[in-house]
Amino acid sequence: MFVRKLSVHLKPNTLAQFTGTFEKEILPVLRKQQGFKDEITFAAPASSDVTAISVWDSQKDAETYERNTYGDVLKMLAGVIEGAPKVETTEVLNSTFHQIRAGKQVAA
Repeated sequence: MFVRKLSVHLKPNTLAQFTGTFEKEILPVLRKQQGFKDEITFAAPASSDVTAISVWDSQKDAETYERNTYGDVLKMLAGVIEGAPKVETTEVLNSTFHQIRAGKQVAA
């Protein structure tokens, strides 16, 4: 499995708007992407920084999303983010939730 970690800084007082946009517009788009498995979004109380981690079957699936769809997602968030988002990618080594151990899936 593979993850994309997106870090964004929100404009003041836009966390609720970000959350609504993410739930109503972005998650439906992500769910249609081949290889998409999960999305986890984090925000500390009273912070303008948000981290979103998407989980993918493979690096190829994540890269296809990056090439074909990510630009549209950024447009959906344009009204709430400041500056350029930071994107990092990495392989999943362990996940109790996704039944992964040392880079391989474990039968459920």
